[in-house]
Amino acid sequence: MPASTKVLHQQSIMAKVYLTGLGAITSIGNDAKTVSQNLREMKHGVELYPPFAAASIPVKVAAPVKGFDTDSLDPEDWIYPERYRVRREYLRSMGPHGLYSYCAMTQAIEDAGLSPEDVSNDDTGLFGASAGSPNFLTYYVRRMHEMGVMRCSPLGIVASIAGTVQFNLVAHFKIKGASTGFASACASSSHALGYAYDEIMLGRQKRMFVVGAEDGNVETILPFAGMRALSMSNDPNSASRPFDKGRDGFVGTGGATVLVLESEDEVMRRGVVPYCEVAGWGQASDGHNVAISHPEGTGLANALTRALKHSGVAPEDVDYINAHATSTPIGDISEGKAIRTVFGPSGARPAISSTKALTGHGLSLAGAMETGFCALALREGFIPGSAHITEIDPAVADLNIVRETVAERPQVVINNSSGFGGANVAIVLRAVPSAS
Repeated sequence: MPASTKVLHQQSIMAKVYLTGLGAITSIGNDAKTVSQNLREMKHGVELYPPFAAASIPVKVAAPVKGFDTDSLDPEDWIYPERYRVRREYLRSMGPHGLYSYCAMTQAIEDAGLSPEDVSNDDTGLFGASAGSPNFLTYYVRRMHEMGVMRCSPLGIVASIAGTVQFNLVAHFKIKGASTGFASACASSSHALGYAYDEIMLGRQKRMFVVGAEDGNVETILPFAGMRALSMSNDPNSASRPFDKGRDGFVGTGGATVLVLESEDEVMRRGVVPYCEVAGWGQASDGHNVAISHPEGTGLANALTRALKHSGVAPEDVDYINAHATSTPIGDISEGKAIRTVFGPSGARPAISSTKALTGHGLSLAGAMETGFCALALREGFIPGSAHITEIDPAVADLNIVRETVAERPQVVINNSSGFGGANVAIVLRAVPSAS
């Protein structure tokens, strides 16, 4: 390899990646300012969910987004905040989370200070993650069987199947760079983020949008009751309680988060102040069970080890871990063991919390949403507490699980995500000097 080529190759591998923009439609707020305030004040978005009111439904709580009404199967009947103006032809190809992600994308572009030319060019791509829109898919399939195939909407497929979120955003925002979707259940948007990081670090793209989104309605949440994975509590103030001894399952939520990742050169060219640096990531599989985490947390421990190695961070340098902990009996303990395996030998005791106590579990949305929370913590100087713990589970009592917001700025943060099939992802974020 010629010397000049070798230098360019080394530079591309060493390139830094920054998070420069954030858009959020969540159960605890529909903009970064509100989300940050509710994280600090530990205000949750869980409520008694009217669609679960029937006596035949054992689950009673959910954490829906507020300010939107997307219950109608006709998108033109949807109600959403006045600040967004979505053209009719755009709405016709969207499921509910398509609208949420469109709004979050608009926010993220504004937050990062991107021009139309920055958004639409060969060097800007988009990676997305969602499970599709089960309600819309069911409706269109039933209509096909009952009324005939030619009575179906020509946009029914792209509005409902897995991939709809990136189909819509790439088309509507004129994205010309790399685009694809990820399907690893609750690790999906973390995978999207990790591979978006790789695209920039390797010099393939200068900028990437990372999108996680879910409908968060009956059809996306309630099937998990059959897995015995949802909380049966009817108290919104304690139903989602990761790490608590009495936890009995997760609370479902939906919405969308869009993150803007950019190369160091683009950050310098545009003169923007990033939220934080994306320092590296790691992934690994459990090789254990289709739906249940490995009891010893081996896959997540390996993902954490790889993330630390890739980012050049020692265990004792990590100040905060945003845990995947969903409030399920098995999953929270498995994650606790993984953290103990990686951080215990060095005596490191990073602060740990699960913000799902406040938001509920966003499924494929979770990784992007919680990485956004970590970015806010790094930029604004706080560590969100793990809410609703009445009695800590003895199996994790030795870990540094913080129950109240800590008014200190972390310097290195990790976000964990785990999904079906034992997919595990750990994302490492580092504070930037200008945010200190």
